Amino acid sequence: MLFLLEMDIKEKINLISRFAEEIITLEDLEFLLKSGESLNHYIGFEISGKIHLGTGLVCMQKIKDFADAGVKVHILLADYHTWINDKLGGNLEIIKKTAVGYFKEGLSIAYQCLGGNPKDLNFILASDFYHNNDKFWLTLIEVGKNTTLARMKRSITIMGRKEGEEIDFAKLLYPAMQVADIFSGGFHFSQAGIDQRKANVIARDAAKQLKISPLKIGKEIIKPVAVHHHLLLGLDKPAASAEDEEKQTSMKMSKSKPDSAVFIHDSEDEIKRKIKKAYCPEGEIEFNPIIDWAGYLIFPCENKIIVPRKPEHGGNLTFNNIDELKKMFKNKELHPEDLKNFVAEYLIELLKPVREHFEKGEPKKMLGELEELIKRG
Repeated sequence: MLFLLEMDIKEKINLISRFAEEIITLEDLEFLLKSGESLNHYIGFEISGKIHLGTGLVCMQKIKDFADAGVKVHILLADYHTWINDKLGGNLEIIKKTAVGYFKEGLSIAYQCLGGNPKDLNFILASDFYHNNDKFWLTLIEVGKNTTLARMKRSITIMGRKEGEEIDFAKLLYPAMQVADIFSGGFHFSQAGIDQRKANVIARDAAKQLKISPLKIGKEIIKPVAVHHHLLLGLDKPAASAEDEEKQTSMKMSKSKPDSAVFIHDSEDEIKRKIKKAYCPEGEIEFNPIIDWAGYLIFPCENKIIVPRKPEHGGNLTFNNIDELKKMFKNKELHPEDLKNFVAEYLIELLKPVREHFEKGEPKKMLGELEELIKRG
């Protein structure tokens, strides 16, 4: 990694945009980086259960990219949003305790596994941020005044809800709150999964109309730059009838399907077991979770990987990028079992500090309490 002082604008753009699904827009990204201003990043997380690799590694790697590019990173522990979305039994006090305990602890140690310094991370508990904060509530109203009810209804998909689903009124506040977070916090970059796109587009569409908390560079009112990271695939086979976009969303790793997800503190045996039974047909690279994991969990950390193979199977294989790996897998020159074994061993080693961290003391207690809560439903 180049030192920050040696990094030019192009290198920062490449760092922030690498492995992202979408940047809205690259021109705005370049403008912000050229401005010379101190820039702020934001991502919000619901506190909805144990941390899986999509959150703990994919999200945190992109956060690290921002930090390495000299942007101040902020993580909103979205307890109010979690409460609105009926997660963890809808108990706000339990949600708060989990947010500042287990969730903050888990994200910090996962970030450390990726080579990041946890001191880079600025955590904000949403309920603390909103407390006595007239600016946020005024911004929330102003966002609502510049967005239609129909659009808010369409945007409930960012909560994992289906468009047209019968919901309580509080859930209609959720998208507007997410947008108000960006402006009232003064965040120039909004990072989210591609499934959160609707909220970020609302933020950009409303940006020039807001008077309470406009984003500015100098005297110029700007739009926040949306950086949408990849949704890591779960380990299950995709639904045969779904369209490509539906497959991508439906296959994303989910806490509600614990056997199709790997959690950051899973044991070595659990990681091996889950990956061994994963969907990974020979020669198939589309919607193949093991290929997906190699591309979005391993290559962001490595310039080159070596997949071990027995001499009688042709010996070890070296890959410099995911395209090389995909080509060889598609041509059936790399067997699924060899790739699965490599991915499992790589993740076991990468996540070793997390496992050790949650095996003792207060972190172990935090995890145990969360698992008991999940069991009770």
